Amino acid sequence: MMSNLMNSAIADRMSLIDSSGIRKVFALASKLKNPVNLSIGQPHFDVPQEIKKAAIKSIQKGLNKYTLTQGIPELREKIKTQQKEKNISLEEIMITSGVSGGLMLAFMSLINTGDEVIVFDPYFVMYKHLIRVIGGIPVFVDTYPSFNTSVDKVEQAISKKTKIIVLNSPCNPTGAVYSKGQLKNLADIAKKYNILIISDEIYNEFVYVEDSVSIAEIYKNTLVLNGFSKTYAMTGWRLGWAGGPKWLIDEMIKLQQYTFVCAPSIVQYAGLNALEYNPGHLIDSYKEKRDLMYNGLKDYFEILKPEGAFYMFVKTPDGVTDEEFVSEAVENNLLVIPGSVFSERNTHFRICYAAENKVLYKGIEILQNLSGK
Repeated sequence: MMSNLMNSAIADRMSLIDSSGIRKVFALASKLKNPVNLSIGQPHFDVPQEIKKAAIKSIQKGLNKYTLTQGIPELREKIKTQQKEKNISLEEIMITSGVSGGLMLAFMSLINTGDEVIVFDPYFVMYKHLIRVIGGIPVFVDTYPSFNTSVDKVEQAISKKTKIIVLNSPCNPTGAVYSKGQLKNLADIAKKYNILIISDEIYNEFVYVEDSVSIAEIYKNTLVLNGFSKTYAMTGWRLGWAGGPKWLIDEMIKLQQYTFVCAPSIVQYAGLNALEYNPGHLIDSYKEKRDLMYNGLKDYFEILKPEGAFYMFVKTPDGVTDEEFVSEAVENNLLVIPGSVFSERNTHFRICYAAENKVLYKGIEILQNLSGK
């Protein structure tokens, strides 16, 4: 009886998505004793004390009720001002429940059934599934082996149904960063075909090269999604923001009224404090971790040196699929993520080097032994 109800009650759209491969690795992790964990995509440092104190203060002051759907005015204005200082002029700003919340609102506000969305492969796991569950069609542009793309490839992927290009720079899972020249070329294509760009910039502070800008500096029809999760280790606090054309933000605000309602109130007030915090020393330490991992693995695996974020996308040994490699890693008490979680290929695995150096050294040792060299 229950089985019949389950089969008839679940919406058809749920068959378009499955459980995240990352969550499956987390399930494996629960069965291991003290695993070497290079899987989870969040900073290993805690929320800075001054930001914690700001959240506690806002609770004690009674700032615990609903805010405006679009977020408290002072936080929106502060974000807009800081973006202007970076030569990014955003017509409108709203506060979201993380970048994930902003992405959902944007896709639901834009995508009709059958609309096509260009996604660069490898991609953040959420893009493909959200597009499909809303009724859109992800069109993948392969970026292997450089993890950057050419204008020709993008133009070939565009059709009359193309509505959005999704950009993630610095990129999860590859750590790739698009140069200003590459972004200019992408903006020219988007302008030529009148396509909106959604730019996921959650890792924008974790950049280890000089030639890095937001595409919003170059192309007006860009929706910027950003937040506090990675820079300030506030992943569980669910605070993000979206900035871009007023015509789109207005629709996202309207939809937020009936979904998330508003981002958590106390976290918005803490966000004001977070924007005053300088994470430079933390970013520098992650660059050192990047170098530690890269130097420890470059002679054992085919790997590109990441220019941003805190991930490496590493090619598996010849003849070994990503799931086979990850299974073997688990048997050796190491947790990494299969690349097919982020890609239409199964040839790579993702490392997150947001961990203590002693953990990175253990991970390097295990990976070297698994490399077959």
